[in-house]
Amino acid sequence: MKKIEGIVPVMLTPFTADNHIDYAGLGKLIDWYLQKGVDALFAVCQSSEMQYLSLKERVELAQFVVEKVAGRIPVIASGHISDDIHEQIGELNAMAKTGIDALVLVTNHLDPKNQGTAAFFATLDQVLSALPESMPLGLYECPAPYRRLLSDEELTYCANSGRFVVLKDVSCDLATVTRRVQLVAHTPLNIINANAAIAYPAMLAGSKGFSGVFTNFHPELYSWLYHHASSQPKLAEELAIFLSLGAVTETLGYPKNAKIYHQRLGTFDSEFCRVNKDNVLEKFWGLTVLLDQIHRGTEIWQKKIAAL
Repeated sequence: MKKIEGIVPVMLTPFTADNHIDYAGLGKLIDWYLQKGVDALFAVCQSSEMQYLSLKERVELAQFVVEKVAGRIPVIASGHISDDIHEQIGELNAMAKTGIDALVLVTNHLDPKNQGTAAFFATLDQVLSALPESMPLGLYECPAPYRRLLSDEELTYCANSGRFVVLKDVSCDLATVTRRVQLVAHTPLNIINANAAIAYPAMLAGSKGFSGVFTNFHPELYSWLYHHASSQPKLAEELAIFLSLGAVTETLGYPKNAKIYHQRLGTFDSEFCRVNKDNVLEKFWGLTVLLDQIHRGTEIWQKKIAAL
């Protein structure tokens, strides 16, 4: 099994202005991620608007990413959006056949009514028995339709099963991340934090990377923080503050604001978004200025790092 660690962008899905997946733009976006030195890609996730994609679109999207990446880095994908167990098994098996390096299960669909550990294990056991044993798996505490955090018992069970290679941790709590790192020690499962506010301290606590939404703005800065911060700890602390404050912009119309950012970079043409139909630049009055500042701040930090 390939290790999933480092900086793992939660991929956007570019659409054309008439609401079709923009595969030319997606190809450019993948090139952009690779040029930024990311360690893996998380295709077909919440940032990809997976809840608004048909099963056919989800499968084709994952296949395209796998073919474009061509083995240069690992590709993981979810597309796990159903509550009905039979639909879950169908969509997960379809995704497992796309050539991805790990198939990611969404925790809230393993316990759709939030009934607790017994319900979680009952669904998980059915899903595991229906998936190829050779398929590496991941877990994702996706916040939609509700954030379903794993208990210590559930996490330990999954880690010790030997089938899971990654948890995208959405606890947003450093103490929880630290405890989880200890729980999965000496197993194949890596904890990867998704919260920018604790990105650097989580790395110091043993989180195996970062997979938050601002990997769609400046993944190379998170990459330096993960791979090189030990050589410049004071600079790392300053960078961590910039990254944390910049990431607050997520609340101002993400993922459409990220699409506008890439539209300005020239990655793809349209800001069309299925999950967010608002004119976010009009709704959030300061967003234009903030996007400009994030771009300028990123350039400043790129130069600081290049000068080391």
